[in-house]
Parts: sequence; structure tokens; C-alpha cells
Amino acid sequence: MRLVTLSPIGLISSCYREKFGIPRQPNLVTEATAEIVLNSEFDEESVRGLEGFSHIWVTFVFNETQNQGWKPLVRPPRLGGNTKVGIFASRSTFRPNPVGLSVVRLLDIEVNNKGKVILHLGGCDLLDKTPVLDIKPYLPYVDSIPNAIGGYAKESPDVLYEVFFTEKAINQCKGAQKRLEITQIKTQIIEKEGGWSLEKLIKQILQLDPRPSYQKNKNNDRIYAMKLYDFDLKWQYCDNNKIKVTELVTGE
Repeated sequence: MRLVTLSPIGLISSCYREKFGIPRQPNLVTEATAEIVLNSEFDEESVRGLEGFSHIWVTFVFNETQNQGWKPLVRPPRLGGNTKVGIFASRSTFRPNPVGLSVVRLLDIEVNNKGKVILHLGGCDLLDKTPVLDIKPYLPYVDSIPNAIGGYAKESPDVLYEVFFTEKAINQCKGAQKRLEITQIKTQIIEKEGGWSLEKLIKQILQLDPRPSYQKNKNNDRIYAMKLYDFDLKWQYCDNNKIKVTELVTGE
């Protein structure tokens, strides 16, 4: 059987600059915004009518893991990293074909002054510079199945931690929010969503505990960090299921 060669139709521009810290499913972190910047060959005619849909399916490439191979058995985080299931019974990023699928909110469609089509997205779990293969509208009457059975992942993951900020981190967060609202977060998107909060974004990411399963329940003095937008977010695990955000370090 002859396979069709796939080519990206665009790239993701996202707040997530590295794999660590990205939520394991879309829409768990509602404050996470991203953009799909379509290639120049796809003009506004290619998205005509898409503005009428609240959500879209995004097919993409796991480009950061595609060269690391795959195994027939994996350890899903939802099972604590202790139980193995088949690769096709998981959403592992290490797959025979490195293709992913996410359903995300479509916030806006923009055509910039260079004629580039940009789709503004919410609730994303997509790494910056991820190649996009296809976009399809989400159809509630067929894509939503209320009585579907979720196997070992029947419900949304529990919120595991209470997140609080040091005074230093609060001030840095306020400064970063002002900067991002000018440079990266579209004003009309903020208004449409009823506001956007960097503090809320950070809390949503950390309260689900982004650590690998084998590190969970190990509170120590270690400082964890992840790249978010243009800064390094740093935090510590404390007693009583609390996370302390210690600072936001820019590259300046």
C-alpha cells in the first residue's frame, strides 16, 4: 500500500517552550493560549466558515520525541507509573507514528498585515514550534459521546496541590503579565475571554503536579523549573500538599 507523504500546514506558537510541564491532556489548563500560524500557501479562503465553531481538532507531529522510538508497553501517569498498558491503550508521546491529536478552543482567526492566517487557541497542550498537519472543526453532535467509557482514566485528574507565591514571585508575575499582554497575548482575546491571568495559568499547571510519576510524593529542597513564555518558572514542593512558586527568571 502506497502511503501519502505528509507536510506541515503550519507551526504552533505556544507558551510552552519545553516538554516538561505541559499538561498531559488539552483543556486541563484553560489559561494556556497558543497560535497556529499557517503557511503562506493557505490564505483566508482556507479557513472560511471556521469562525462559526468554538473548538477545533488539531493533528500534529510529536517532533520532540519522534526520534526516540517506541515500545509496545508503556506506564501511563494516570496509573501512577507502576502499571503497564499497550501503546494503543495510552496517549504516550512515543508512538509508532509520531502523530498527536488535540481538541482546543478556537478563540479568534486573524489575518495579519502580511496576509498570514493565524488561529488563536485556548486550553492548549502543545509545545512551541510543533508542526501542524491538519485542522478540522469539532462537531458536538458526533464528537461528544456522553456515555463513553474512559477505561482507567474515567474522570479528570484530581487537583493535587495548593499553589502559593512568594512576595518576590508575585511582583515578578505582575511584571511578566504586563509585558506579555503587550507582546504576546492579543488584546481582543483577553477581552473575549473576560480577562487573562498569568498567575492563574501558573497555578493550573502546577496544581496537577507536572513531575514524572516516579518523583511524586517526594518533597525535598529541590528547586524545579520549566520554561514558560520568555522566563523560567521555579517552584518547590512543601508539606501539606503545597507548592511554593519562588521566582520567575527572565533571560535578560
